[in-house]
Amino acid sequence: MVVVVNGLFPAVWILFTSLKTEAELTRVPITYWPQQPTLANYERAFREAPLLRYFLNSLVVAAGSTALCVAVAAMAAYSLARLRLAHAGTILLLLVALAMFPPATLLVPLYQIFTGLGLRNTYLGLIIPHAALSLPVAILVLYSFFKTIPRDLEAAALVDGCTRLGALRHVVVPLSGPGVFTAALLAFVNSWDEFLLALTLAPAKEVRTLPVGITLYQGEYLFPWPLISAALVVAMVPVALVIALFQERIVSGLTQGALKG
Repeated sequence: MVVVVNGLFPAVWILFTSLKTEAELTRVPITYWPQQPTLANYERAFREAPLLRYFLNSLVVAAGSTALCVAVAAMAAYSLARLRLAHAGTILLLLVALAMFPPATLLVPLYQIFTGLGLRNTYLGLIIPHAALSLPVAILVLYSFFKTIPRDLEAAALVDGCTRLGALRHVVVPLSGPGVFTAALLAFVNSWDEFLLALTLAPAKEVRTLPVGITLYQGEYLFPWPLISAALVVAMVPVALVIALFQERIVSGLTQGALKG
């Protein structure tokens, strides 16, 4: 119960703040429930900054990085689970270490590389690093599922003329649906919420993502908290809807992968 309250309270507080006026927010004593709820902050959020553009930018980057991450992770996890690699255990250990690697240490080399390639301030310049950041966890999740699939099913597919990639696509991935869905969701949320790389590699307004765009409200409009809260609610809605609609599949994917792996 404490964990649930601790997790929901910040989101509820942001929602209530987005429905208050500036005057009510600074009133003493503090009011927890909006006395005169208003949607004016949402109208201002879309009018005073291209919030819809930031939303679409985040959607493009998150969807692209998720697709790239899952595609690469599926092939890597399949190789580790099925092919007789000499140092598969060491590779898995390195993946765990990479999952804990702080992205801030990569800023300077990534900035130099993507600037040299002409990918700064482009969608691709964010999709690639976002996919790379989510790759270790996605590989570990898919690996635990791929290990549970009987080899006889792949052998039958190979006998019928499938290649290794064909067996992966038509047999292994469909049977690992919960794991693929969980890996995709983790990659999507990670990309949707990522701030540091987005600020460094894509600061231009044309490709600016929601986390960066919302942060810049503070410098331009002197900390208008109701306005910022309204923009935060808009940013939270897609992830909240996905988790609410697919909660059972997410829990199933995480627990089955943990138990079967």
